[in-house]
Amino acid sequence: MNQRTISKPVELVGIGLHKGEPIKLRLEPLSVDAGIVFYREDLAVSIPLSPSSVVDTQMATVIGSDKGTISTIEHFLSAIYAYGIDNLRVVVNGNEMPIMDGSASSFCLLLDEAGIEEQSASKRVIRIKKRVEVRDGDKFVRIEPSSRATFDFEIDFAHPVIGQQSQSYSFGTKPFIDEIARARTFGFARDIQYLQSINLALGASLNNAIGLDDEKVLNPEGLRFDNEFARHKILDAMGDMMVTGHNILGSYTSFAGSHKLNHQLTVKLLADATNYEMVTLNRVQSREFAKSFA
Repeated sequence: MNQRTISKPVELVGIGLHKGEPIKLRLEPLSVDAGIVFYREDLAVSIPLSPSSVVDTQMATVIGSDKGTISTIEHFLSAIYAYGIDNLRVVVNGNEMPIMDGSASSFCLLLDEAGIEEQSASKRVIRIKKRVEVRDGDKFVRIEPSSRATFDFEIDFAHPVIGQQSQSYSFGTKPFIDEIARARTFGFARDIQYLQSINLALGASLNNAIGLDDEKVLNPEGLRFDNEFARHKILDAMGDMMVTGHNILGSYTSFAGSHKLNHQLTVKLLADATNYEMVTLNRVQSREFAKSFA
């Protein structure tokens, strides 16, 4: 299997979660080995995708520099991860990605519209060689060697609708679309009110997130999955792992993980060359992994 980009430029417009303003997103093909590059069109600033570009993880994964930042990239990147895109220019005209419906579905549809183009160079992936883990009390994220790419996530919220939930996902483009992509981000009404009072989450609504009060889901249509919250955490984790710029052959496991812990995991993973190896997909010799991108 070779590297992938998109067949043609495509674009959409959506609301930014925090500023509540329209954001235009345009995707453009890039040549082999160019990687994923974000571009702030309003500032004429390019930001390469790398753990070293991450500048904040408090409420979302944010990349940037002293010249400009782009927030809430994880939902979009989960779709890029699922579709196996290696080279892409991501152009936005503001400091955040459009939130769309709070899931990755719109980005999947955009990639379907663009089409996938196989390029001339072999696809490279990160193969995990050693177990790497980051902890914060009981919370942890971990990645370890495996012949399959899997994600397992467990959460435990003191809320009657959420409680203890878990989800396991064996990597594949179609399973992502069917099982993960539609899972929406979520937030609590009491937190939204505070955030909006300090001019954050101004674009948040029941159209782009699951809203909860102290007892129930506020969205009239209810949930898309019984464990939509755990599924969305896998979506986030896939996006955060894509910050490495590559698909990963290994087993990811988490209890109550976060953007912060995911970022710490990617930094720790790449800091020691004995933890992993960069290999072409042909060298992985895993038909199951290669077929998962079909």
